[in-house]
Amino acid sequence: MRLSAYFEDLSKAYLAELEDLQSDSEGKNVLAARLNQKRAQFKELMPMIGFAPEMVAPVFHNAVTVLNAQALLMLAFAEPEEFPSWQELAPAVQMAPWAEKFVAMALQEPEGERFMLTVICLEFLHAKELSQSAVTRATGANDDTGGEADGEGERPDGDDGDDEQDLDEAGADWMSEQGFDRRG
Repeated sequence: MRLSAYFEDLSKAYLAELEDLQSDSEGKNVLAARLNQKRAQFKELMPMIGFAPEMVAPVFHNAVTVLNAQALLMLAFAEPEEFPSWQELAPAVQMAPWAEKFVAMALQEPEGERFMLTVICLEFLHAKELSQSAVTRATGANDDTGGEADGEGERPDGDDGDDEQDLDEAGADWMSEQGFDRRG
């Protein structure tokens, strides 16, 4: 189970953007002030939602309450062309009341649905500290080498079974441990 390339790259960029907003040159925490500044400039930032969503997404930082983590996790594995509609996924989250006006503004834009789906997934990934390495650690996969040096694709028990099936099973185990129901 891997994050899509889209979210793997964007989650790193989003984290970097939040870190940049976190402190000033003197090391003081100025995140709240900078987030308020971005929110005040939201309309001017809208042209960036298609090519740099991670620069605009902080407007929604701490505005997303996840109601259906499994739906967001599935979104994290999807590429943009595979995204569901906003209307389908909106029930999986609850937006803070102060953010509703920004959601409405974003959804009026041609790329607004994709942007809002990106935002809720980035906030989900950030809040759960779920990155590609965390998913890899949780499932026991080795994402650095593509295989073990002393027996590529070999499992600890010596059986060189189907890696894809092993990964899927490990992912299902991990999801079950997190409190999600196993799929059919």
